[in-house]
Amino acid sequence: MAHSNHNLWEDLTTPSNRRGGRFDATDLTDRFEQLLSNRRLTNLADQAKSRPTSSPSFSQSTSHHPSRPSSTSSAVPPSYSSLRNIPKVATPPQDPASRKFRNLLVAVSVTPLKYENPGLLDDALAVIPLERIYGDAEEESQILQAQAASIGEDEKPQWGYQDCVIRALLRWFKRSFMTWVNNPPCPVCSTPTVAVGMTPPTPDEAARGAARVELYRCSSTDCGAYERFPRYSDVWAILQSKRGRCGEWANCFSMLCRAVGGRVRWVWNAEDHVWTEVYSEQQKRWIHVDACEEAWDTPRLYSEGWGKKMSYCIAFSIDGATDVTRRYVRNPASQGLDRNRAPEEVLMYITNEIRQMRRDSLSKEEKRRLIKEDDREEKELRGYVVSALATEIEKMIPISTISVPISGSEQKLPVRQSGAAEWRQARGENGSGPPGSDHPSREGEGH
Repeated sequence: MAHSNHNLWEDLTTPSNRRGGRFDATDLTDRFEQLLSNRRLTNLADQAKSRPTSSPSFSQSTSHHPSRPSSTSSAVPPSYSSLRNIPKVATPPQDPASRKFRNLLVAVSVTPLKYENPGLLDDALAVIPLERIYGDAEEESQILQAQAASIGEDEKPQWGYQDCVIRALLRWFKRSFMTWVNNPPCPVCSTPTVAVGMTPPTPDEAARGAARVELYRCSSTDCGAYERFPRYSDVWAILQSKRGRCGEWANCFSMLCRAVGGRVRWVWNAEDHVWTEVYSEQQKRWIHVDACEEAWDTPRLYSEGWGKKMSYCIAFSIDGATDVTRRYVRNPASQGLDRNRAPEEVLMYITNEIRQMRRDSLSKEEKRRLIKEDDREEKELRGYVVSALATEIEKMIPISTISVPISGSEQKLPVRQSGAAEWRQARGENGSGPPGSDHPSREGEGH
């Protein structure tokens, strides 16, 4: 077909897609998605026409060539063009690297299960100023309702009451509860310390989930005392110490969100960061929340604000695991890193395996509800890919032909605020990634 020979530029900038002689980019995303669908159907139709009219069975076709080895067809892989319309099929890990990745993800997937401990939830509620949190949430909720009512009777508030509870909890947690640790002060004279290295955990530290301990020495020559900084993974220990870095902050805040009734995810990133997602019943989607930055619903913060390149972002909850990288890396070519820990089909198998483990005991109704939620989220994640492609096309269009920009009004996202400047720069999170900053952390040991 002649249409199949048109490139995307010709299809999107044809006169029928202009208004008043000017290119209208308002609905570019929708038209681009429809264009991709049409092109795919055209390719399938062309492939069908190019096949023989007769359709002999597989046994008949192979009987014509009895001397041909069965392995001949698999010796030469088919071209990518013949496979691009075939969906990925979940495949169990076979090679050592894939099995190692699988073991890592299964191990870290148990983190949110700890948030279901009734005793731990009671301890969490005991440290939260509930009257203050609920009061702030009620005030914000009423303001949002009034704003919606001023727009129209059928207009809904942007955030629901439960969302406002989490937002109030986020402000209190960042500003009043947790303390960020760069180098801990000297326990004797409160003088700044300098890092010495790592030291083995004591039995008590190990019992509270500290797999490693950082050791610091007082910078004062008159003192020279040492300070230990155990990197606790036990949430109860973090509640007591109230200090840490990304790992402790995300772990503790996720559990506090669960304590006030939120549905939470703990998000693991292969490049040494973790954060939280909370489900919004008002918007029917998962919301990005980073307690370290007091960030709410700004998933592009890391790639566009911090300048952080990422490969994998996997969200874990009591309901399973989901690869949410597309939410945080909108342009893999410029913002992403190679996803080479395992083939994509293997990652699909691993996340499906974790989902099955978590949902095996659920009722049929609950499973159906989660499947619908999964489908809705997959549609959302695909939409980010389409929007990113549309934005790239917009950049290629001469400015004089654009009547309404797609993304020109988007706010500029800040660089990382938490942590010392040297530490942020070394991690490539200061708005630009210096050489060597894109190296992934040791298996889950960072944050």
